[in-house]
Amino acid sequence: MRILPILIVVVLVAGAAGGYAYWLQAQSSRVPAGLARANGRVEVERVDVATKYAGRIAELHVNEGDAVQKEEVLARLDTTEILAQLAAARAAVHRAHQGTARAEADVALREADLTLAEIELRRAARLAGINAGTLAELDRRTAQRDISKASLSSAKAAVEDAKAATEAAEAQVTQIEAVITDMTLKAPVSGRVEYRLAQSGEVVGVGERVLTLLNLSDVHMTIFLPTGQAGRVELGSDARIVLDSAPEYVVPATVTFVAAEAQFTPKYVETANEREKLMYRIKLHIDPEILQKYSGYVKAGMTGNAYVKIQGKATWPADLAPRLPDVP
Repeated sequence: MRILPILIVVVLVAGAAGGYAYWLQAQSSRVPAGLARANGRVEVERVDVATKYAGRIAELHVNEGDAVQKEEVLARLDTTEILAQLAAARAAVHRAHQGTARAEADVALREADLTLAEIELRRAARLAGINAGTLAELDRRTAQRDISKASLSSAKAAVEDAKAATEAAEAQVTQIEAVITDMTLKAPVSGRVEYRLAQSGEVVGVGERVLTLLNLSDVHMTIFLPTGQAGRVELGSDARIVLDSAPEYVVPATVTFVAAEAQFTPKYVETANEREKLMYRIKLHIDPEILQKYSGYVKAGMTGNAYVKIQGKATWPADLAPRLPDVP
Protein backbone atom coordinates (compact mmCIF):
# COMPACT_ATOMS: atom_id res chain seq x y z
CA MET A 1 0.00 0.00 0.00
CA ARG A 2 3.02 2.26 0.43
CA ILE A 3 3.65 2.16 -3.31
CA LEU A 4 0.53 4.18 -4.11
CA PRO A 5 1.52 7.29 -2.05
CA ILE A 6 4.99 7.13 -3.59
CA LEU A 7 3.54 7.01 -7.10
CA ILE A 8 1.26 9.93 -6.29
CA VAL A 9 4.23 11.97 -5.05
CA VAL A 10 6.25 11.11 -8.18
CA VAL A 11 3.37 12.13 -10.44
CA LEU A 12 2.90 15.39 -8.56
CA VAL A 13 6.62 16.21 -8.73
CA ALA A 14 6.75 15.37 -12.43
CA GLY A 15 3.68 17.47 -13.09
CA ALA A 16 5.12 20.38 -11.15
CA ALA A 17 8.41 20.11 -13.01
CA GLY A 18 6.62 19.97 -16.33
CA GLY A 19 4.47 22.91 -15.42
CA TYR A 20 7.51 24.92 -14.37
CA ALA A 21 9.30 24.08 -17.60
CA TYR A 22 6.25 25.12 -19.58
CA TRP A 23 6.09 28.36 -17.60
CA LEU A 24 9.76 29.07 -18.33
CA GLN A 25 9.23 28.36 -22.01
CA ALA A 26 6.20 30.62 -22.08
CA GLN A 27 8.15 33.38 -20.38
CA SER A 28 11.06 33.03 -22.78
CA SER A 29 8.75 33.02 -25.80
CA ARG A 30 6.85 36.07 -24.62
CA VAL A 31 7.64 39.11 -26.77
CA PRO A 32 7.73 42.43 -24.88
CA ALA A 33 5.20 45.07 -25.90
CA GLY A 34 6.25 47.21 -28.83
CA LEU A 35 8.64 44.61 -30.20
CA ALA A 36 8.39 41.95 -32.88
CA ARG A 37 10.36 38.74 -33.03
CA ALA A 38 11.26 36.49 -35.95
CA ASN A 39 13.77 33.78 -36.59
CA GLY A 40 16.41 34.05 -39.27
CA ARG A 41 19.89 33.11 -40.41
CA VAL A 42 23.14 35.02 -40.31
CA GLU A 43 24.30 35.83 -43.83
CA VAL A 44 27.80 36.95 -44.76
CA GLU A 45 28.33 38.66 -48.10
CA ARG A 46 30.47 36.55 -50.42
CA VAL A 47 33.03 38.02 -52.80
CA ASP A 48 34.38 35.98 -55.71
CA VAL A 49 38.02 36.39 -56.70
CA ALA A 50 38.14 35.56 -60.41
CA THR A 51 40.63 35.85 -63.22
CA LYS A 52 40.38 38.57 -65.84
CA TYR A 53 42.63 36.65 -68.22
CA ALA A 54 43.24 32.99 -68.92
CA GLY A 55 46.45 31.43 -67.68
CA ARG A 56 48.18 28.93 -65.44
CA ILE A 57 48.15 29.53 -61.70
CA ALA A 58 51.80 29.96 -60.72
CA GLU A 59 51.24 30.83 -57.05
CA LEU A 60 48.35 30.31 -54.63
CA HIS A 61 49.07 31.66 -51.17
CA VAL A 62 45.92 30.95 -49.12
CA ASN A 63 43.81 28.04 -47.96
CA GLU A 64 40.19 27.74 -46.89
CA GLY A 65 39.64 29.39 -43.53
CA ASP A 66 42.58 31.79 -43.80
CA ALA A 67 42.02 35.39 -42.79
CA VAL A 68 43.05 37.91 -45.45
CA GLN A 69 43.44 41.67 -45.56
CA LYS A 70 42.30 43.99 -48.32
CA GLU A 71 44.85 44.22 -51.17
CA GLU A 72 46.70 41.14 -49.90
CA VAL A 73 48.15 39.06 -52.74
CA LEU A 74 46.20 35.79 -52.92
CA ALA A 75 47.42 34.23 -56.16
CA ARG A 76 49.44 34.91 -59.30
CA LEU A 77 49.05 33.64 -62.83
CA ASP A 78 52.12 32.71 -64.85
CA THR A 79 53.47 35.82 -66.60
CA THR A 80 56.42 34.35 -68.54
CA GLU A 81 54.87 34.96 -71.94
CA ILE A 82 53.45 38.36 -71.11
CA LEU A 83 56.79 39.51 -69.67
CA ALA A 84 58.41 38.69 -73.01
CA GLN A 85 55.75 40.81 -74.72
CA LEU A 86 56.51 43.61 -72.27
CA ALA A 87 60.22 43.48 -73.10
CA ALA A 88 59.42 43.68 -76.82
CA ALA A 89 57.05 46.59 -76.25
CA ARG A 90 59.66 48.50 -74.26
CA ALA A 91 62.17 47.93 -77.06
CA ALA A 92 59.61 49.35 -79.48
CA VAL A 93 59.30 52.42 -77.26
CA HIS A 94 63.08 52.86 -77.34
CA ARG A 95 63.11 52.64 -81.14
CA ALA A 96 60.24 55.10 -81.36
CA HIS A 97 62.12 57.61 -79.20
CA GLN A 98 65.14 57.24 -81.46
CA GLY A 99 62.94 57.80 -84.51
CA THR A 100 61.55 60.95 -82.93
CA ALA A 101 65.05 62.22 -82.21
CA ARG A 102 66.10 61.62 -85.83
CA ALA A 103 63.00 63.37 -87.12
CA GLU A 104 63.63 66.38 -84.88
CA ALA A 105 67.26 66.53 -86.06
CA ASP A 106 66.02 66.49 -89.64
CA VAL A 107 63.71 69.41 -88.83
CA ALA A 108 66.67 71.41 -87.54
CA LEU A 109 68.57 70.64 -90.74
CA ARG A 110 65.62 71.67 -92.93
CA GLU A 111 65.22 74.89 -90.96
CA ALA A 112 68.88 75.71 -91.64
CA ASP A 113 68.39 74.97 -95.35
CA LEU A 114 65.35 77.25 -95.43
CA THR A 115 67.25 80.04 -93.69
CA LEU A 116 70.07 79.79 -96.23
CA ALA A 117 67.60 79.68 -99.15
CA GLU A 118 65.86 82.83 -97.91
CA ILE A 119 69.19 84.65 -97.54
CA GLU A 120 70.22 83.70 -101.07
CA LEU A 121 66.80 84.69 -102.40
CA ARG A 122 67.05 88.15 -100.85
CA ARG A 123 70.56 88.57 -102.29
CA ALA A 124 69.40 87.52 -105.77
CA ALA A 125 66.44 89.92 -105.57
CA ARG A 126 68.73 92.79 -104.56
CA LEU A 127 71.15 92.09 -107.40
CA ALA A 128 68.31 91.82 -109.90
CA GLY A 129 67.02 95.17 -108.69
CA ILE A 130 70.25 96.90 -109.66
CA ASN A 131 70.65 94.91 -112.88
CA ALA A 132 73.61 93.04 -111.38
CA GLY A 133 71.88 89.67 -111.55
CA THR A 134 69.59 87.83 -113.91
CA LEU A 135 65.91 87.07 -113.52
CA ALA A 136 66.74 83.42 -114.11
CA GLU A 137 68.93 83.41 -111.00
CA LEU A 138 66.12 85.05 -109.04
CA ASP A 139 63.68 82.40 -110.20
CA ARG A 140 66.11 79.63 -109.24
CA ARG A 141 66.57 81.04 -105.75
CA THR A 142 62.80 81.42 -105.34
CA ALA A 143 62.26 77.79 -106.32
CA GLN A 144 65.01 76.70 -103.92
CA ARG A 145 63.31 78.61 -101.10
CA ASP A 146 59.97 76.95 -101.87
CA ILE A 147 61.59 73.51 -101.92
CA SER A 148 63.21 74.18 -98.52
CA LYS A 149 59.83 75.23 -97.10
CA ALA A 150 58.20 72.05 -98.36
CA SER A 151 61.04 69.94 -96.98
CA LEU A 152 60.68 71.61 -93.59
CA SER A 153 56.93 70.96 -93.54
CA SER A 154 57.55 67.32 -94.44
CA ALA A 155 60.17 67.01 -91.68
CA LYS A 156 57.79 68.50 -89.11
CA ALA A 157 55.08 66.04 -90.18
CA ALA A 158 57.60 63.22 -89.75
CA VAL A 159 58.22 64.43 -86.19
CA GLU A 160 54.50 64.27 -85.44
CA ASP A 161 54.32 60.77 -86.90
CA ALA A 162 57.31 59.71 -84.80
CA LYS A 163 55.71 61.15 -81.66
CA ALA A 164 52.46 59.32 -82.44
CA ALA A 165 54.39 56.09 -82.90
CA THR A 166 56.10 56.71 -79.55
CA GLU A 167 52.76 57.28 -77.82
CA ALA A 168 51.36 54.11 -79.37
CA ALA A 169 54.37 52.11 -78.21
CA GLU A 170 54.12 53.56 -74.70
CA ALA A 171 50.39 52.77 -74.65
CA GLN A 172 51.22 49.18 -75.57
CA VAL A 173 53.63 49.02 -72.63
CA THR A 174 50.97 50.46 -70.30
CA GLN A 175 48.41 47.94 -71.53
CA ILE A 176 50.76 44.99 -71.01
CA GLU A 177 51.70 46.26 -67.54
CA ALA A 178 47.98 46.46 -66.71
CA VAL A 179 47.53 42.86 -67.84
CA ILE A 180 50.44 41.79 -65.63
CA THR A 181 48.88 43.66 -62.71
CA ASP A 182 45.54 41.94 -63.31
CA MET A 183 47.28 38.56 -63.34
CA THR A 184 48.07 39.15 -59.68
CA LEU A 185 44.88 38.36 -57.74
CA LYS A 186 44.44 40.51 -54.63
CA ALA A 187 41.80 40.46 -51.93
CA PRO A 188 39.15 43.08 -52.77
CA VAL A 189 38.03 43.14 -49.12
CA SER A 190 39.27 42.00 -45.74
CA GLY A 191 37.69 38.73 -44.74
CA ARG A 192 38.10 34.98 -44.66
CA VAL A 193 38.64 32.45 -47.43
CA GLU A 194 35.52 30.31 -47.70
CA TYR A 195 36.32 28.21 -50.77
CA ARG A 196 39.51 27.53 -52.69
CA LEU A 197 38.23 26.55 -56.11
CA ALA A 198 41.52 26.00 -57.96
CA GLN A 199 44.98 24.66 -57.26
CA SER A 200 48.46 25.85 -58.09
CA GLY A 201 49.47 24.69 -61.57
CA GLU A 202 45.92 24.55 -62.92
CA VAL A 203 45.02 26.40 -66.10
CA VAL A 204 42.01 28.67 -65.61
CA GLY A 205 39.87 30.44 -68.16
CA VAL A 206 38.75 34.03 -68.48
CA GLY A 207 36.49 35.01 -65.58
CA GLU A 208 36.96 31.69 -63.77
CA ARG A 209 36.64 31.80 -59.99
CA VAL A 210 39.74 30.93 -58.01
CA LEU A 211 38.62 31.82 -54.47
CA THR A 212 35.49 32.86 -52.61
CA LEU A 213 35.88 35.24 -49.68
CA LEU A 214 33.53 36.06 -46.83
CA ASN A 215 33.32 39.81 -46.30
CA LEU A 216 33.34 39.89 -42.50
CA SER A 217 32.51 43.59 -42.46
CA ASP A 218 29.15 42.97 -44.18
CA VAL A 219 27.13 40.59 -42.01
CA HIS A 220 23.39 40.65 -41.59
CA MET A 221 20.42 38.55 -40.54
CA THR A 222 17.40 38.31 -42.80
CA ILE A 223 14.01 37.95 -41.14
CA PHE A 224 10.41 38.00 -42.37
CA LEU A 225 7.51 39.84 -40.77
CA PRO A 226 3.83 40.06 -41.70
CA THR A 227 2.34 43.25 -43.09
CA GLY A 228 0.99 44.49 -39.79
CA GLN A 229 4.43 44.42 -38.19
CA ALA A 230 6.70 45.15 -41.16
CA GLY A 231 4.86 48.38 -41.91
CA ARG A 232 5.79 49.70 -38.48
CA VAL A 233 9.50 48.88 -38.65
CA GLU A 234 11.57 52.01 -39.11
CA LEU A 235 14.73 52.02 -41.22
CA GLY A 236 17.77 52.80 -39.11
CA SER A 237 16.13 51.67 -35.88
CA ASP A 238 17.86 49.45 -33.36
CA ALA A 239 17.46 45.69 -33.38
CA ARG A 240 18.73 42.76 -31.36
CA ILE A 241 19.95 39.31 -32.43
CA VAL A 242 20.14 36.28 -30.14
CA LEU A 243 21.86 33.29 -31.73
CA ASP A 244 20.71 29.76 -30.99
CA SER A 245 24.34 28.71 -30.52
CA ALA A 246 25.00 31.45 -27.93
CA PRO A 247 21.71 32.42 -26.26
CA GLU A 248 23.53 34.12 -23.39
CA TYR A 249 24.67 36.94 -25.68
CA VAL A 250 22.65 39.71 -27.30
CA VAL A 251 24.10 41.26 -30.46
CA PRO A 252 23.03 44.82 -31.31
CA ALA A 253 22.06 45.43 -34.94
CA THR A 254 20.43 48.04 -37.17
CA VAL A 255 17.49 47.77 -39.56
CA THR A 256 18.96 48.60 -42.98
CA PHE A 257 16.37 47.23 -45.39
CA VAL A 258 12.62 46.66 -45.50
CA ALA A 259 11.28 45.13 -48.70
CA ALA A 260 8.77 47.17 -50.67
CA GLU A 261 6.94 44.04 -51.83
CA ALA A 262 5.73 41.00 -49.94
CA GLN A 263 6.87 37.48 -50.75
CA PHE A 264 6.46 33.90 -49.62
CA THR A 265 8.95 33.10 -46.89
CA PRO A 266 11.66 30.45 -47.34
CA LYS A 267 11.05 26.88 -46.24
CA TYR A 268 13.20 27.19 -43.13
CA VAL A 269 10.94 29.87 -41.61
CA GLU A 270 8.54 28.59 -38.97
CA THR A 271 5.67 26.30 -40.01
CA ALA A 272 3.99 25.54 -43.32
CA ASN A 273 1.06 27.71 -42.27
CA GLU A 274 3.43 30.61 -41.69
CA ARG A 275 5.01 30.09 -45.09
CA GLU A 276 1.66 30.35 -46.76
CA LYS A 277 1.40 33.96 -45.65
CA LEU A 278 2.95 36.80 -47.57
CA MET A 279 5.75 38.29 -45.53
CA TYR A 280 8.15 41.21 -45.90
CA ARG A 281 11.89 40.66 -45.94
CA ILE A 282 13.90 42.74 -43.48
CA LYS A 283 17.68 42.96 -43.10
CA LEU A 284 19.44 43.64 -39.84
CA HIS A 285 23.10 44.61 -40.21
CA ILE A 286 25.67 44.17 -37.47
CA ASP A 287 28.06 47.06 -36.77
CA PRO A 288 31.37 46.53 -38.65
CA GLU A 289 33.32 47.58 -35.54
CA ILE A 290 31.74 44.73 -33.59
CA LEU A 291 32.45 42.36 -36.47
CA GLN A 292 36.09 43.41 -36.52
CA LYS A 293 36.47 42.62 -32.83
CA TYR A 294 34.72 39.26 -33.08
CA SER A 295 35.69 38.21 -36.61
CA GLY A 296 36.69 34.77 -35.36
CA TYR A 297 33.11 34.12 -34.22
CA VAL A 298 31.41 35.16 -37.45
CA LYS A 299 29.98 32.18 -39.33
CA ALA A 300 27.45 32.16 -42.12
CA GLY A 301 24.26 30.17 -41.62
CA MET A 302 23.95 30.50 -37.84
CA THR A 303 20.30 30.62 -36.79
CA GLY A 304 18.71 32.72 -34.12
CA ASN A 305 15.96 35.11 -33.14
CA ALA A 306 15.85 38.77 -34.03
CA TYR A 307 13.90 41.49 -32.27
CA VAL A 308 12.85 44.80 -33.84
CA LYS A 309 10.82 47.74 -32.62
CA ILE A 310 7.34 48.17 -34.05
CA GLN A 311 6.54 51.06 -31.73
CA GLY A 312 8.87 54.05 -31.72
CA LYS A 313 8.59 54.58 -27.95
CA ALA A 314 9.19 50.94 -27.08
CA THR A 315 12.10 50.27 -24.74
CA TRP A 316 14.39 47.29 -24.67
CA PRO A 317 13.92 45.00 -21.67
CA ALA A 318 16.93 44.16 -19.52
CA ASP A 319 17.26 40.66 -20.99
CA LEU A 320 17.71 42.20 -24.47
CA ALA A 321 20.39 44.67 -23.45
CA PRO A 322 23.52 44.18 -25.60
CA ARG A 323 25.76 41.49 -24.13
CA LEU A 324 28.88 40.36 -25.94
CA PRO A 325 31.66 37.98 -24.95
CA ASP A 326 34.99 39.30 -23.77
CA VAL A 327 37.22 40.39 -26.64
CA PRO A 328 39.36 37.37 -27.52
